Amino acid sequence: MNLHAQKIDLNIEAIKRFYPQVVDYKDNKIIFNDGTSMIYDDMKPKSQQELLDNPDIQDQFKYDYKTIKKSKQDAGRIRNEAFFRKIYGDSKAEVESKLVEITWCPKLINQKIKVTSVNGIDKIVSKLSAELDKHPEYKPYLLNIAGTFAWRNIAGSNRLSMHSFGMTMDINLEKTNYWQWDCKCKNENIPLKYKNKIPLELVKIFEKYGFLWGGKWYHYDTMHFEYRPELVF
Repeated sequence: MNLHAQKIDLNIEAIKRFYPQVVDYKDNKIIFNDGTSMIYDDMKPKSQQELLDNPDIQDQFKYDYKTIKKSKQDAGRIRNEAFFRKIYGDSKAEVESKLVEITWCPKLINQKIKVTSVNGIDKIVSKLSAELDKHPEYKPYLLNIAGTFAWRNIAGSNRLSMHSFGMTMDINLEKTNYWQWDCKCKNENIPLKYKNKIPLELVKIFEKYGFLWGGKWYHYDTMHFEYRPELVF
């Protein structure tokens, strides 16, 4: 088996492990449990912008989240919108029908938030919350959780935000950095100088439960935690 085939096998294995809606891979397509399918690799060369604007499913694995951040690499920021609509809901109403309310860090924060129940993510977030509740040193960062569900586009783009699916959260905005705020622009090609205030030990707790951190992106978003276990583990 060549290296390309091995990578495909590993990627498909990760998708099937964390997204039980995907039951098979055949003829360059992933097969869903309702019998529908989706192209895995469209075989098209893409620029950095095209990877963001029109990725296939394979493109989501282009960069390795687990390696040290390299210039221009945004592991996890490349997302095939059709895939996530298939998993979590194809409209605001459909996603909302699957949201449940949980209490975020009941001892430290006691804030009600809504997250999706798809694939048991509400239970995963509850376990994450319970562990974070044991760390009062992180309370300033965990206050005022925002955007666990907000059906909207990413600022400055036509791409649907992952907050639209109820499996993403922004922690306390006052303790975070975002590339658009710092450069006072929305130009994704402008050179950036990285900034961060979030403790890396706090990040590791989120990652333990399958959440990637936007602070590892070149286009950094240090408030942003997104459930993407296929990339984190």
